[in-house]
Amino acid sequence: MSDTPLRAAIIPVTPLQQNCTLIWCTATMRAAVVDPGGDLPKITAAIARAGVTVEKILLTHGHIDHAGAAKPLADSLGVPIEGPHEDDRFWLARLDEDGRQWGVEGTVFEPNRWLVEGDTVRIGELVLDVYHTPGHTAGHVIFHHAPSNFAQVGDVLFQNSIGRTDLPQGNFPQLIESIVTKLWPLGDATAFIPGHGQPSTFAHERRHNMFVSDRVLAQ
Repeated sequence: MSDTPLRAAIIPVTPLQQNCTLIWCTATMRAAVVDPGGDLPKITAAIARAGVTVEKILLTHGHIDHAGAAKPLADSLGVPIEGPHEDDRFWLARLDEDGRQWGVEGTVFEPNRWLVEGDTVRIGELVLDVYHTPGHTAGHVIFHHAPSNFAQVGDVLFQNSIGRTDLPQGNFPQLIESIVTKLWPLGDATAFIPGHGQPSTFAHERRHNMFVSDRVLAQ
């Protein structure tokens, strides 16, 4: 694996078992923490185990289990927060309220950089493309590293399932459109880490996912 430009480690956090992910550039050992929803001691321990230097926090969307601890972690590390799209301002503004509801500590903040379709984010020498993928939330984004056939997709797509759309600003047709028009063109070989559950590949989901397989969508 030493010749792999990108490495990733999943850190399940919060009672909702959200996949916080540590992504790093193997050439520089510079890293980003994606979706630090909570359990900061677990996250900082994972950073230490990997022996990396975190240079930023990336957010796919503003739900409490993905963003609740972003501000405290950013402050402790002295790094900026990038993402999500500004359409998720609604969720970031209520992190404290949602935290009390879910039993997860949430700190309201505004990111240092809102992301839009076509942006890129850098982690060491890695350059990840940003895609705006609304449906689960209005401002959801995903991160894609084409040379590694790797994507971090948050709660857009799961192994054998998709993100829920029954929360405020959720939109089922929009979510399906995001998957078909933004994720599938990235290629069947793309492996992805979802916001919950096990990693998968787009090829597997196009064959077996009961919501968005090619067979289901052709009906």
